Amino acid sequence: MSTVQEETKALFRKAVERASWAPSVHNTQPWHFVVRPDVLELYGDSDRQLGALDPTGRQMVISCGCALLNARVGLAAERIVQVERLPDAAEPDLLARLTVLHEPAPWTPLVRLDPMIERRHTNRRDFFDEDVPPDVIYQLTTAAEQEETSLVQIVEPEHKVIAAQLSREAETIQNTDPRYQAELQAWMTTDLSRTDGVPVSAIPHADSRFETGGLIRDFDVAGKGWLPRLRQSSLNHCLMVLGTAKSTRSAWLRAGEALQRILLEATRLGFVVSLASQVAEVPSTRDRLRKELGLEFHPLLLMRIGRAAPTPASKRRGLTMIISETGD
Repeated sequence: MSTVQEETKALFRKAVERASWAPSVHNTQPWHFVVRPDVLELYGDSDRQLGALDPTGRQMVISCGCALLNARVGLAAERIVQVERLPDAAEPDLLARLTVLHEPAPWTPLVRLDPMIERRHTNRRDFFDEDVPPDVIYQLTTAAEQEETSLVQIVEPEHKVIAAQLSREAETIQNTDPRYQAELQAWMTTDLSRTDGVPVSAIPHADSRFETGGLIRDFDVAGKGWLPRLRQSSLNHCLMVLGTAKSTRSAWLRAGEALQRILLEATRLGFVVSLASQVAEVPSTRDRLRKELGLEFHPLLLMRIGRAAPTPASKRRGLTMIISETGD
């Protein structure tokens, strides 16, 4: 193998390391990377798809999109990167193929996001009672646009109420499914050495019903969450909805890239994000959210933006578990 190919493989290994820090639904980390001499391939790991919550694979692909964005960020300072999304119709699990050009990369805004990758954590705590400045909203919506998605702030109080009601309704529908309950319990873990799943150290205690308008998924199915019980109404906070013009696997992948770019930008600006995807996981509530809020795109998740006390990070699987290398 040539020196250039060795250097390229080293860059790809770095990209996978950065990708491994991406958020994912229930921290399933449903991705696998193949490092070849000239390209890096990202595959969705269907064995880690949530059958009850995510039968279409939408959340799995979005999660992989987050990992793809991190890989792009990890390479941005080193080389110009070409990304082919869904490059082979005969291989539906092959979500992206990255190729580096052997010339120095010009500076791009992605470079400044690399230090944020390990600082960013999903935050399910109460948010402080303060507004998000307009310039922050602008930068986050611009980040979404740069990844070919839409991020819209929900401003009208009645629209916030509708979003919360539909989120609660979606979670109620999901909770009536024994398979969903079993799946949720399987991915909520008291084993703090476990390298996937949502640890109790990052979950608010739920000894009584949440008072957050339904905009945070209740992971505390066994009443073992370590974080303080949520008290403040999330309807007082900045609430935004992320979506795409189409509802296709390609659009879902771009949505994941946009989501992670938003999360990293928010971290850079000193803010945290709490995600709620259940309203989009149930078809009936997803359709009603789009209609009742007058959205011109397919909604994929809601997010609260604000500031909060730090929260523990969930662990990640080791690189040997998510990467393969080949000389081909």
